[in-house]
This record gives sequence, structure tokens and C-alpha cells, in this order.
Amino acid sequence: MDTDVIVIGAGLAGLQCARRLQRNGHRVTVLEAADAVGGRVRTDLIDGFRCDRGFQVLNPAYPAVRDWIDLDALGLQKFGVGAVIRTARSTTTLAHPLRHPQHALATLGSRHTPLQDLIGLARWIAPSLRQPPTGPRPQQDQTLSASFDAAGFTGRLRRDVLETFLAGVLADSSGQSSANYVRLLVRYFALGTPGLPREGMQALPEQMAQWLHDPVRLHTPAREIMHTADGVQVGTDAGPLRARAAVVAVAPQQLHELTEAPALPTHGLTTWWFRAPELPQHGKFLMLDATRRGGGPAGPIWNTAVVSQAAPSYAPEGQHLVQATTLLDRPDGLAEEAVVRRDLERLYQVSTADWELLTHHIVEHTLPVQPPPLREASPQQVGERVLIVGDHRDHGSLQGALVSGDQAARSVTRLLTG
Repeated sequence: MDTDVIVIGAGLAGLQCARRLQRNGHRVTVLEAADAVGGRVRTDLIDGFRCDRGFQVLNPAYPAVRDWIDLDALGLQKFGVGAVIRTARSTTTLAHPLRHPQHALATLGSRHTPLQDLIGLARWIAPSLRQPPTGPRPQQDQTLSASFDAAGFTGRLRRDVLETFLAGVLADSSGQSSANYVRLLVRYFALGTPGLPREGMQALPEQMAQWLHDPVRLHTPAREIMHTADGVQVGTDAGPLRARAAVVAVAPQQLHELTEAPALPTHGLTTWWFRAPELPQHGKFLMLDATRRGGGPAGPIWNTAVVSQAAPSYAPEGQHLVQATTLLDRPDGLAEEAVVRRDLERLYQVSTADWELLTHHIVEHTLPVQPPPLREASPQQVGERVLIVGDHRDHGSLQGALVSGDQAARSVTRLLTG
């Protein structure tokens, strides 16, 4: 045997699987087709600016992050707990009144936060704040939109704020995601303050890879998996590798290339990154557009932020980095640069003529589609010695990817030692 276990894919799930297997005493070889680790968690360094591929944040409230990641080493730079809401006439900052007391009066007195909506939101989220909506007897699940209706959460706070914010988080504006899945994410937002690592989001998988005994084999795609009498054989361009077991930790749309499992549906988004010579907005908050009548954005942008206000390391000193996100499930999800610039001018009320476009990421497969009911995490076994892992086997988040990889490693250990 060349190794005990071959892990195919060096995203978060694959790396955590490899780390756990190594801790359990197994020899592990990790194969990665790309030029760096991270999977969907990647950062481009452009002229001193850090541009993540898709606007992502790291939530320190995730249990897997607290337990398995060295957050102090990442140097997390945190966003504000709230959002700036753009309407046709003005902007309003809605923020957590305890964490940002300077915005408490404006938040509680805003027309976006009527008392009836606050009661409805509390009714919707309260059960999951006491107990996560998972476990052997999860509460009945339904779509996100249906769950809002059932809780009586139907007013401006829902239309102008939460639906727009969650659409950006989920890369899904349909409202058809699992309500329990979204409750779980909102629970973590309520318990923690997301931020960005000092060296970019890619610092997270790079930290995980550094803890492996053997370096990840980059530029090494797996071509096929064959079962043998005593394990598996994985074909690569450099020749076959033999192991006692294999774990497939590739993106959900690529599963069919190595296994009989079908490609899984995903949601996508785009992220635009601009250098702004002048600061367009003070503060560490995300901006949401509530201009359209009936709620939601009037243009293609679902959220935008001056990222360098929250994460100064993302831009050279004295310069400013602005991101803007559009959703691929919308007709204007692939809007052209000129349209995006006009929308940014409307949102920030400044000219973007001298803004420099640094890069534009089209992330077609941002997150797996997550309809109800929310299922418990479990690796999928295909054949005696091959398992499939990823956030699509748990729930679409960094937490889901890490938990899925860890559970797969435990399953493989039982398989090899049983």
C-alpha cells in the first residue's frame, strides 16, 4: 500500500478529514487538482488587495471553528453586528443595541423595525437560540418563507432587511431553503461576530494544511477510483496510488466524475471587487438595498461593503476595498460592469468613475441547494472502502464542511480498525 487513506480534494471537508485521520494514527495522502488548498475558500492577492473568491466571512461561533481552528493565529478582523439599509431617500444603520449602543435609538426607532416585526422575529428564532434545530428529533421543517409566515413575521424587517441579507448568505433569493438550516445559521450569527482573517479567507485552509505531516499534492487530479481486493486504487496522471480506503471530498457538481453519485444542484453568486481612492462609507457594516417597492434591491446588487473598513489588512494603507455581490438565480445576476457601477453609485451616493475594478468572480457553485427537511450530517458510503463528504452531506457552511470531514474520518477509522 502507498498509504492508508487517500483524500481527494483539499477543501475544508477534505483537510479536516485528513487531520482527523492523521490524529487517529493513519497515513494520509491528500490529492488536489488546483494550484492551492481551500476548494471554494480562496483569496486572490492583487496589487496589495485581498479579494476572496465570493464574499465570505468566518464566524467564530461555529463549534467546529472554536474546537479545531487556531483563531488567534488567523487574526480575525470583525464586521459590525448589523447593516446599513439603503432606501430611495436615505440610509439607516440597524445594529445590535448592546454591541453598538451608539446606534440603539436609531435601530429601535426605525421604520424597518416595527414592534410587531420584532415580536415575529423573536417567535421565529427563539427556539433555536435555546436549542439548535438538529438532533434525533428535530422540529418540523418547512421552507424559509413558509416559516416566516407561520411565525407572523411578515413586515418591513423581513422584506427590507432579513430576506435580503439571507439571500446573500445563502446565494438563494427564492425563500425555498430549509427553515431549520437558516435558523441554524442565524443562531450562529446571533452568538458570534463574523470577520475576516488578516491574510484573507484562504488563510483558514492553509492553516489546516500546515498541520498535515505530508504536504498536499497540488496539481494532482484524481482520474478514477477502482476497488481492489484489499482496498482502492486511485488513478492520477503520475500513476496509480493504492490505499486501504478513499474519501471523496470534491465539489458536489463533480461527484459524478469519480463516483456513481449524481452531481448535486447548487446556488451561485458573483462578487465584484473595486479599489476606491476615497472612502465611500464609514463603518464596518454591510449595506443592504431596500429601495424596491415591496422590499429587496432595486438593482443587481444584494449586498455591498467597504471591506477594508472592517478588515484593514485587505487593502494597502490609505486605500479602500469595496465588494458588491449579485445572485445568479436572478435575471440580473450576470450584470455587466457598467450596470454594477451605476448601482454602486446609487447605493453609496458617490461617483465610481475613478474606482478601479480589481477582479470579478463568478462563483457558479457557491453552496449546495438545501431544501427542507434539514438532515443530520452523515458521510455517504459508496462501495466498501469509499466515502463521500462535503457540506452537501451536512449543511452549506464552513461548519457543515468541517463537521462532514471530521465524521468521515471517524467512519473510516472504524472501517479500518473494525
